[in-house]
Formats: sequence, C-alpha cells, structure tokens
Amino acid sequence: MKPTKLKRRKNKSLRHILLLTISLLSTINGFSQGNLIDNMAQIKQGVKSKRVSSYAKSGANDDFIGGIKDSSKFVMFDVEGAGIIKHIWITIAPQDIERNDIILRMYWDGHENPSVESPLGPFFGQGWNEHYLFNSMPLSAAPKDGYALVSYFAMPFSNGAKIEIENQTGRDISSLYYYVDYEEYEELPENLGRFHAWYNRELTLGSPKAEEFHRSLKEEDKYNKKGEHNYLIADIKGKGQFVGVNYYVHYPGMIWYGEGDDMFFIDGDKTPTLNGTGTEDYFNTSWGPKTKFQYPFYGAPRVNENIGWFGRSHVYRFHITDPVYFDKSLKFSIEHGHNNNMNIDLASVAYWYQQKPAEKLLPIPNKAQRAPKRILGDWDMIDKRKVWLKSIENEYDEWEDE
Repeated sequence: MKPTKLKRRKNKSLRHILLLTISLLSTINGFSQGNLIDNMAQIKQGVKSKRVSSYAKSGANDDFIGGIKDSSKFVMFDVEGAGIIKHIWITIAPQDIERNDIILRMYWDGHENPSVESPLGPFFGQGWNEHYLFNSMPLSAAPKDGYALVSYFAMPFSNGAKIEIENQTGRDISSLYYYVDYEEYEELPENLGRFHAWYNRELTLGSPKAEEFHRSLKEEDKYNKKGEHNYLIADIKGKGQFVGVNYYVHYPGMIWYGEGDDMFFIDGDKTPTLNGTGTEDYFNTSWGPKTKFQYPFYGAPRVNENIGWFGRSHVYRFHITDPVYFDKSLKFSIEHGHNNNMNIDLASVAYWYQQKPAEKLLPIPNKAQRAPKRILGDWDMIDKRKVWLKSIENEYDEWEDE
C-alpha cells in the first residue's frame, strides 16, 4: 500500500527537521571537526573527564559555597596542566542579588591579566539585573526564570586555568552553586585558541535631529564612513576569530533606533572591512522587530513592551558557522542610530578566540558606570519631549533628569 501524499509530506518534513538538527550540531565554536553525533562515538586517547563543583565534601546536602562577603573574591576553579573547559553551570542566592555587580574573570596559562572580564548576568545573556529565559547554542539562562546560567563554550588552556568571581553588589552572596566540567589532557591539541569575553557599556549622546528620524539626514557630511563615535563592541590585538555578542539596548525614545550599521575593521583597515546595513540586519532580523525569538545562533529573548521602541531590548548573534577571522587585530563597532544620532543606553559582551591570551583587556566600566537606568514610563514620554525642546541648541542628552 503506497503512502498518501500527506504522509509523504510529513515524512519529508521530519527528514528535513532531522537534517537541520544534525547540521546545527555539526560544529561547536568553530573548532570541532565532523559532527557531535560522530564525536560521541570516537574513543579518545589520553583524555580524562574532570569536574570542579560546589558539592559538599562532607556528603551533606549543603552543596554550595556560602558567605561570599561584599567586596571579596572567590576562586571557583583553579587547576594546573592542560585541558578544555566544556561546560559551566552557575546559580546564586539570594535570587534577587545584582548579577550586574558580580564580576566574572577567567585566566589562562598563568597570565596575570584576565582573558574574560564581564558582569556575570550580561555574560550569560541577562541584562540590567533582570532574569528571563535565554536560549542559544553556546550560552543560556535556564529555568527557573533564567536563574540557571549555562555555558558550553570550549575554553582551552595549556598551562593552568583560573575562574573567579568578585562580589561588588553591596551585600553578601549567601549561596553559590556551580559545576565546571573539563577535559584533562597530557598535552593540549594544536591550533586551539584561547577564549575571551569583554563587557562594555556606554550612554551614547545623540543629536536633536534624531527626533526628525534618520531619513532627514541627507547631507553628505552627515554620513559615517569610518566609524567615528560608534559604540565599541570589541577592540582586539592578536590573531584569532570573533564568535559572537550579546547586545543590550535601553532606548528612551519611541522612534526606531536600529538604523546604525555594524562595522568590522580587520588588521588595521581604516574603513570597514565588513560594513553592515543596519542593527536589526546584523542580528538577522528585519523591519524594526518587537518579537521575542530565539534560535541557536541569534535571537531576541527580551523586547521592550512599551509604545514604539521605548524601553529595553536584548538581542544576540553568535558566529557559529561564520566566524570573523583576523591576523593582527579586530575592531568591531556599531552606530547608535544613523551616523550616531541617537541617545541610547547600550551594553554588550563580546566573545572571541585568539591565538594567545590577551596581554590586557580594556578596563570594563565600574559599578557606578554599569548602574542600569530606571525603566521609563508613560509620563517620561511627556518629560522627554520637554528635554528635547530644551536641548535643540545644546548637546542632546535624554537622560538629563538623572
């Protein structure tokens, strides 16, 4: 008995889904060869599975580290030798503690300067001390309510590794639960870069012309061809590949803010080596979206829920199959509105691999500079108009009342 057309269509759809799933699993962080299903069947030599966790050494049920005082540091992971961290899981109590003020640092190969420096929440896809579900291939914030912070980034090291957190919240961390799962090697496989991540935050200054929207800015001298005054996402020295960004936007206006182009400057190029067509385009969306959407490589787990684009949004993109390669340097920046004409509260965490640990990352913003702006409400729309009218002849700052 021959299958019906409907059954054939269903079978074809199932095969398509299976092939897509296998395709998504065919690479991890741009380094694995073959696919994960094949890799699971490969018997490796000279590799040992290891874990460092917060389990209670006594065998009791208090499987956490308690009493991490304000202004203190705690070393979660400190091992010698060679290995690759494959999985990290973290959750913290009290649940309402400011994860924007817990600083995560990672050190590779005995270097005194960190290769990763970022607030804990933004690193794992949680902006503004908020908690919400976030699902991507290398990072996630999982149930309950985004409190479980998970990484599957591969993090190689050849001569020791250290992971620490610093409590800058102003109160004690009562409970820190964590796993760090890694593979121990006698000698690290060749051609593995060192994982890096860097956090930035800036209150950008715009122009009163922004109220007229980007289409009014037609003069040639208003065009931005060299990235001047762009928001900086990464500024890297060395050889490697850029693999992704979490991008947090808090916009105090109602018109669309996303006409800013992404610009990658590779190996010292003075004009963009790679030039994009708009913020939403770089993040694989279109036409000023306000829709929650999550895919392994890109998405928008947090969207503003007010009039127009008034409020907070979080978008991400990971270059899983399309890393941006550089031999000497990479500078990645993005306009805040066309020709940087908008006043926006922007923050980001950039992720990349490079051949050796960075000599020194740029300093991250301090606690005062990281402090989230308050959530704006309906009455702020009226106040905003007053600030705009007052600022026509002056430098534009819509956050002026703060």
